[in-house]
Amino acid sequence: MTNTLMSGKTCLITGATAGIGLATAAALARQGATVIGVGRDAAKCAEVQARLRQAAGAPAVTYLTADLASLAEVRRLAGAFTATYPRLDVLVNNVGAFYMGRRLSADGIEMTWALNYLGVCLLTDLLLPALKTSAPALKTSAPARIVTISSDMHRSARLNFDDLQGARQFSGMKAYGQSKLAQVMWTYDLARRLAGTGVTANALHPGFVASDLYQTSFGNRKWLSALLKLIALSNEQGAATSVYLASSPEVEGVTGQYFAKKKAVRSSAASYDSAATARLMEITAGMVESGAVASR
Repeated sequence: MTNTLMSGKTCLITGATAGIGLATAAALARQGATVIGVGRDAAKCAEVQARLRQAAGAPAVTYLTADLASLAEVRRLAGAFTATYPRLDVLVNNVGAFYMGRRLSADGIEMTWALNYLGVCLLTDLLLPALKTSAPALKTSAPARIVTISSDMHRSARLNFDDLQGARQFSGMKAYGQSKLAQVMWTYDLARRLAGTGVTANALHPGFVASDLYQTSFGNRKWLSALLKLIALSNEQGAATSVYLASSPEVEGVTGQYFAKKKAVRSSAASYDSAATARLMEITAGMVESGAVASR
């Protein structure tokens, strides 16, 4: 059954062919939003698009394809979106992955950093004009919203500015935690930069979810799938906070916060380090501009 909470609003959701992203897309479609999902595989995008249109009773569901670990693909996606949609009400940065071993993106950037962090920054930056246009276009006090799915794994992380790409020593767990810490720091900085524009930016921890992230990262292991079903949240439960931040009137105008279980909570002490954040923003800008790994 659909409702009209998000009627007339356009939502772009990355990583929306499975897991939390798919559950978020389905929930927002049921609320009446025009949903544009993003996935890497064209066939899977087409299959999910058809399924969502039928299940949600929402014909306004469309999928675009892009490999968001590639800066060129991120730019292409942003161009394709803005060529079709003049404004954007909600951007949900959900795409992410965990890699056991070190690998490089097409730009020569360590994949965890490229996909979980750098692509998110670039896509959001390219879509800011559409988001800023959307806020006053709504003709209400409702803001345009940027929602970024982070993780409480950021709490044990520190940014290793001497080896951000893990070239000297790589740990999949540390790389993942570091990318999630960077997301939170970037979100706080973004919220400060967007003050007064009518665009809000928040990050969240979805909880421990039985998503494809873990199962694809550790291989096709039936025991892992069974264990996750016993101890983890479902994708729908994990999507609850992202859907809340994307749509709820309760958080209208709330920005620069970290949420868990639909509540604003304190993130790690490291995430509030202003000097480290300034350094991160400088490095981020340089990497996005050059598309290459800088030696820091």
